[in-house]
Amino acid sequence: MSAFESGFSFEVLNAQDRAAFSCGVEALDRYLKEQASQDLRKRAAAVFVMTVTGTNRIAGFYTLSACSIDANDLSSGLVKQLKFPRYPNLPATLVGRLARDLSFRGQRIGELLLVNALERALFASEQVASITVVVDAKDEKAIRILPAFRVDHIS
Repeated sequence: MSAFESGFSFEVLNAQDRAAFSCGVEALDRYLKEQASQDLRKRAAAVFVMTVTGTNRIAGFYTLSACSIDANDLSSGLVKQLKFPRYPNLPATLVGRLARDLSFRGQRIGELLLVNALERALFASEQVASITVVVDAKDEKAIRILPAFRVDHIS
């Protein structure tokens, strides 16, 4: 079932109700309420929100940015297998922040957010090169979930 079929939609952050959002992590709540608009305006991060369809209520959000990874941080086996160029830095996409509102706990919103972020990153990589997605996990739960998505450990 897509997010749209489940009563949610994804869009770029604009006039949604940020004041009501609370994910339980103060730094992420503060980011959405105080910093996200500036990052979007200054092109430091693209900020996407998942809203309840037909409302301004934010169920979750994530950010995407361009980044690079040090080629030396990749295993030599992965570099050989994927035949990466021998550049010192390789292009990547960063999921810098991702959070869902506490009131949506148990509805798999985090998974929908991550899948949407990965789909958007894949689509964008057709226009701006990116060989991987780097996720900056902010808490222990996210770190436990992410190994299922990893191709190779990048330190």
